Parts: sequence; C-alpha cells; structure tokens
Amino acid sequence: MSHRNEATAALKALSVATDACRECPLGAHAPQSVFGEGPVGAVLMVVGEQPGDKEDLVGRPFVGPAGKLFDRAVAELGWSRDKLYVTNAVKHFKYELRGKRRIHKTPGQREAEACHHWLESEMELVQPQAFIALGATAARTLLGRPVAVMKERGQWIEDAATGRRVLVTLHPSALLRGDPAQREAAWEAWLKDLSVASSLVKKAAAKRPAPRPAAGHARRRVRMVME
Repeated sequence: MSHRNEATAALKALSVATDACRECPLGAHAPQSVFGEGPVGAVLMVVGEQPGDKEDLVGRPFVGPAGKLFDRAVAELGWSRDKLYVTNAVKHFKYELRGKRRIHKTPGQREAEACHHWLESEMELVQPQAFIALGATAARTLLGRPVAVMKERGQWIEDAATGRRVLVTLHPSALLRGDPAQREAAWEAWLKDLSVASSLVKKAAAKRPAPRPAAGHARRRVRMVME
C-alpha cells in the first residue's frame, strides 16, 4: 500500500476514533463528531472553529450556511473544494438550547486544547503546504497564541516554532451575522483575504511528490486507533 493510501486509511480511522472521544464534555452531547475531509497532500488545509448544527447532523464539515458561503468563495476564486482539506479545530458541536433550536456557542480554550491532538494528527497525515485559519479559534490553534483577526487578516503569518504558513481571515459565519448594509463590502474584503492564497493553489502541480511518512506522533496515534 502506498503512503498516500495508508494516510487516507489512517484519517478514516481517526475519524471513527473522534466519535468516541470524551476528552472534553462536548462529545457526550453530540450525535457524532465531524472530522475533516479532503485529499492527502492537499496544498491548503482550511481550518474553521467547530461544526455547526447542519454539520453535526450530516457529519461533514462546512455544509451549512457558512459552508455554502465558503463554497461560493472557492468558486469565485477559481479553486476546487475537492483539492482542499477542510476541517475544524474542534470536532464536536457546542451549543445551547433555545426552545427546540440549537444555538452555536464558541468553544472554550479547554475544549480546543482537548481536540488539538486530533488536528495535529490530521496535519501530519495530510501535510499541506499552508493553512487558512477561519476565525480566532482556528488561528489560535494553528499559531499557538491569541490572534487579533481583524488586525492580522489577509497576510501570511509564519509560525517560528512549527514553520507553518497560516493565512488568517474571518470565519464565513461572521459575514452572515454582520450588518446587511455592509455585507457586500465585507464579502469583497473576505474574498480579497482568501485570494492571497490563490497563487499557491494555482501553482500546486498535479505531479506534486507524495508526502513524507507521517511523523511519530501521528503514527503512534494511528496505531492506537487501529488496534
């Protein structure tokens, strides 16, 4: 089996394992986890905050209203979503009930930290060239520090400790919650942020070499999942 096939199988095993994760309280109240999806070796890994109501029910990332907005941006930029790896910093939906509605609540730092090793394993198996952080939770998880999204948006930030290149911008849900009168301007600004990664996406060759074998942390976790 090639490394790419092994990594794909390992990601599937990790997805199953996150369903049973109880390292924070969120897993006990969700019908399932929502793991990432996309190809091993994707040029970009797009990281959001957490699944929403629709994602929680369907079991796939970015399929709700914010996901539809993300898909529109991908289409306008001339990218292909099936060439991206899309995931979230937190794998279970955090919400509060209002009547019969489940209203999104921002995950706490403890929940993000409990989920961090799942994201690290995804990164080590997928091995993207760069990352897009959608929102403050994703940016903090990837860069290891609090991030002022409005100040640092739309530029590549390289983490000195890990060497990761991260493009920070708003989560699409922020556009949906914004002032309708400012929505078009917010959309154009968000599209401009994302377009910073366009040259990287367009240079990604179909003949890109297969990713290196996964680092020890991911290999150990995959073995534990599969045993």
